[in-house]
Amino acid sequence: MNSMKIRRTAIAVAAAALLPFSLAACSDSVKDGASGPGSDKSSEASASASGAQDASLAMDKPFGPACAGVPAEGAGSFDGMAKAPVATAASNNPALSTLVAAVKQAGLVDTLNNAKDITVFAPTNDAFAKIPKADLDKVLADKATLTKILTYHVVGQKLTPKQLENGSFSTLEKTKLTTSGSGEAYKVNDTSNVVCGNVKTANANVYIVDTVLMPK
Repeated sequence: MNSMKIRRTAIAVAAAALLPFSLAACSDSVKDGASGPGSDKSSEASASASGAQDASLAMDKPFGPACAGVPAEGAGSFDGMAKAPVATAASNNPALSTLVAAVKQAGLVDTLNNAKDITVFAPTNDAFAKIPKADLDKVLADKATLTKILTYHVVGQKLTPKQLENGSFSTLEKTKLTTSGSGEAYKVNDTSNVVCGNVKTANANVYIVDTVLMPK
């Protein structure tokens, strides 16, 4: 009789001793399961969010074939232009020297530099070269006409590339221009190509274009 009691007691003690280990093993198993499929989904979501952020950052940078001609450092670089108001920034870019001369001729330097949150579609020297010299000289000599043309290149808000996909915007000249495109290929008024877009200055977003825009 005493022998049976001793055996039962030993079995109970053994079971009690083993129970914590069994519970610990179950807990570890659940933890391992949690780091399985559910964890994979969490990792995929994190990677997807990271990829979207990278794409957003990429779109926030200058783009286009003519961007390669922008100096890597100094006042005319992207970093340098970002610190200066738009007319001053443009004066530090050799490809925009004709535009800068026209802006000075029209007396618009202070107007552009003091404006807040604008977008400038900036024609390159090659864009102005498409205009016959006699016609260009005539425009440069006519301040009213020159002002009308230059202010047509300015929109009173900062435009992102996304907004250019199918846009219509009022200009400082009081008429509208249209934009279209996607990715890194955009047109203004279906005639002028953006050759270096999303260039930041202290007070403006700049889209460098290959054709001078003419108000209707």
